[in-house]
Amino acid sequence: MLLAIDVGNTNLVLGVFNGEELVESWRMATDNKRTADEYGTIIDMMLRHDGIDPSDIDDIIISSVVPSLLFTLEHMCLKYYDRSAIVIETGIKTGLKIKYDDPRQVGSDRIVNSVAAHTKYGGDLIVIDYGTATTFCCVTADGSFIGGAIAPGIKTQAAALFEHTAKLPNVDLELPGKYICKNTSEAMQSGLIYGHMGFTEHMIRGMKQEMSAETGTAPEDIRVVATGGMATMVESGVDCIDIIDRRLTLSGLQILYEKNKGLHKKRVLQD
Repeated sequence: MLLAIDVGNTNLVLGVFNGEELVESWRMATDNKRTADEYGTIIDMMLRHDGIDPSDIDDIIISSVVPSLLFTLEHMCLKYYDRSAIVIETGIKTGLKIKYDDPRQVGSDRIVNSVAAHTKYGGDLIVIDYGTATTFCCVTADGSFIGGAIAPGIKTQAAALFEHTAKLPNVDLELPGKYICKNTSEAMQSGLIYGHMGFTEHMIRGMKQEMSAETGTAPEDIRVVATGGMATMVESGVDCIDIIDRRLTLSGLQILYEKNKGLHKKRVLQD
C-alpha cells in the first residue's frame, strides 16, 4: 500500500492507496511544533482505527508547501516505516512541461494538482485549488503548465479582517443568503464568499481568453476543475466551474508515485 501525504499551510491530508484505489483518507491540522514521533504516533493510530496495518505500507510519497515540516516527516518515515519517502521536488518526473520563468518557483501542490487534472480529464484545463491560498493553474492538452495566478484564500481573507481591524469579528464561512446584509457578521460573509465567487468568474474569463489565444481552443471548450475545502461553496454560486474533485491532490500523488517509484530506496534510520 502507498501512504500519500499532502502538507498544506493549514491542513495535512493523508491517503492510503491500494494500487489506484483510495482506501481511506484523513485530515489533520498542520503543526510545525509536532515532532517526528508525534506525527508517527498519530498516523499509526489513524491507520489502525480504520483497520489498516501500518506494516502494510510499502511506500510513501510527500508533497509539502511547508519546508520546515518536510524534514520532520521524512525522519518520521524512516523511523516508523523504515523507508525513505518520495518527495515532490525539482527533478521528479511529472510528465508536464513547466513553462514558468523559473520552474523551481512552482509549488509542489500546484504541480500535483495539474498532473492529476491533466491525467484524469485531459484537454485544456484551468485547475483551481481553494485552500489557504486560492491558486489557478493553466494546463494545455499537450501537458504544458503555462502559468496561473495566486491569491489569498477565503479563510485567509477572513483571518486578515479579524486580525487587522479593531471591531470586525471572526465569522463562520457560511452563505448569508443575500448580498445586502443588515449585521456585521453577515456583511462579512457576503463580501468574503460572494466576493470570491465574482473574483473566480473574472479570473476564469480572463484566463480562458488568454489560453484560447495561445492554444487555439475555443474558450467554451476549456474546462475548469476545482478542489479544496471551499470549492463546493464557491461552485454553488458560479457557472464557470465544470468539475469538483475533492481528492484531486491525493490522486495526483498516486499518479506521481507510479511515475517515480523507481526512486524509492529502502534506508535504515541512523541514530
